[in-house]
This record gives sequence, C-alpha cells and structure tokens, in this order.
Amino acid sequence: MGKIKIARADDVAEGGTLKFPFTLGGKPAEGFLARFQGQLVAYENKCRHLPLRLDFDSGRFFTPEGGHFICQTHNAIYEPLTGLCVRGPCEGESLKPLKIEVIEGDVWLL
Repeated sequence: MGKIKIARADDVAEGGTLKFPFTLGGKPAEGFLARFQGQLVAYENKCRHLPLRLDFDSGRFFTPEGGHFICQTHNAIYEPLTGLCVRGPCEGESLKPLKIEVIEGDVWLL
C-alpha cells in the first residue's frame, strides 16, 4: 500500500471522526480517523470481537459522553488513543492501528 491522502487535519474537529477507504492485502477495507484530546488517530474500522464495522455504517464511533469508541453492535468500549478494548466481549484486545502522518496540514495513511 502506498501513501494515501485521507483528509486535511483541520477536517476532523475535536471529538470528530472521518471514515476512509483503503486497500489491505489487496482487498478493500475501511478505516476511520479521529481526533481525541488534540491527537489524530486512525484505526481499521473493524471490531475485535467479530469482524463487523464499529459504527454499523452510522458514522458514530464515540460513546455519547465522548470518552471512548464504541462498537454499535457489541457495545465493546475502546480507548481512543490506544485502541485497547476496556469493556465488552473483546476486553484486552486492541483495534488495529493505522499509521498516519500529517504533512503540511494533510493527513496521509502510510
């Protein structure tokens, strides 16, 4: 996979997310970019319990209070900065992080 421009860094506000497509192992995949406590993070959009989208295609990744990511199907709760599941059927497992870099205000998937 080559470097892919995802978005402008300022496209994602604090507590906001943005989904994006990419290719993983020659197959289509989906990731999401989020800003939490001022940091941008990116993960594959796949729950660690069962291989389903966290947002169930709704575009909602954060819990209502905004402190964690939540799987809309299984209610698994993940820490935004580490991807670690802290509650739910996959407790102790982590979301697959995607390596990103901000260059001149653009966010790139590496």
